[in-house]
Amino acid sequence: MTEEELLNNIKNNKENFSELFNLYYKPIFGYIFRRTGDFDETADIAANTFLKAFNHIHSFSYRGISIKIWLYRIATNEINHFFRHKRKSNSLFENIVYENKETFRNLLVRDKEELETELRNNEQFIAVLKALKTLSEKYQEVISLRYFEGKDNNEIAEILNLKEGTVKSQLSRGLEKLRNKCNQI
Repeated sequence: MTEEELLNNIKNNKENFSELFNLYYKPIFGYIFRRTGDFDETADIAANTFLKAFNHIHSFSYRGISIKIWLYRIATNEINHFFRHKRKSNSLFENIVYENKETFRNLLVRDKEELETELRNNEQFIAVLKALKTLSEKYQEVISLRYFEGKDNNEIAEILNLKEGTVKSQLSRGLEKLRNKCNQI
């Protein structure tokens, strides 16, 4: 099923949003987690991301931007909002109603354990992540999308609504700043 067909299915019946959620939750969650480094904060930000998508999916239409890019934009805005205000959003389970909360909770616990084990096993990644968090948001965004999410410069430009040349410049400057910070560790 194409994204356009999925979008039409969701617009015809909002219950079909679960298909979109299942398709993009893990990559969006991973992107947020790699930006925040905290599972609980990530769960809240991911919940807000998908809640906003759910509430505004009826107004989304294809204008050269895929649903995936749209979700990354929402997630990026939510991450920036979180860092700007340094306050947690409502709990995941307060924002979204699921028929089987216990199953979903168990999946989150398992995901949390897997992600925390992965982080513990890679101290260098943690050091780089800490150094990355000291950079300005614009550098955090482009570096995270490029190297953690595997996005190319064109996709990053679409997600952040920037020109591709600006992305290249921010990547270059951000990586230089990150190298300097990592060399100080």
